[in-house]
Amino acid sequence: MDTQIDSAARPHSPFIPVALLALGFIAWLGFQTWNLAGERSQLGLAHATQQPQIDQANKLRAALDTLAVTTQRLAGEGSVAARAVVDELGKRGVTINPAGAASAPR
Repeated sequence: MDTQIDSAARPHSPFIPVALLALGFIAWLGFQTWNLAGERSQLGLAHATQQPQIDQANKLRAALDTLAVTTQRLAGEGSVAARAVVDELGKRGVTINPAGAASAPR
């Protein structure tokens, strides 16, 4: 009976619970790092996949800016049809920047 009382009265070391807690925390950090690295590589792949569409959209925007500036120039020179197009674009809230065609990325 004395051995049971002695072992119950003796304090236990907190080393094992703290070590398990630290090990679990380190494992969680490792998993999060691994998961975030995988997501980063997928994001880079998605960005690379979308880049051709972005380049095409920029080319189309530059072409439309050039067309709009040319139409506005024709309207300024007295073309009735060009004036009607520019007025209709103005009614719909589209503004034409004369410097837009020159500064658009190619």
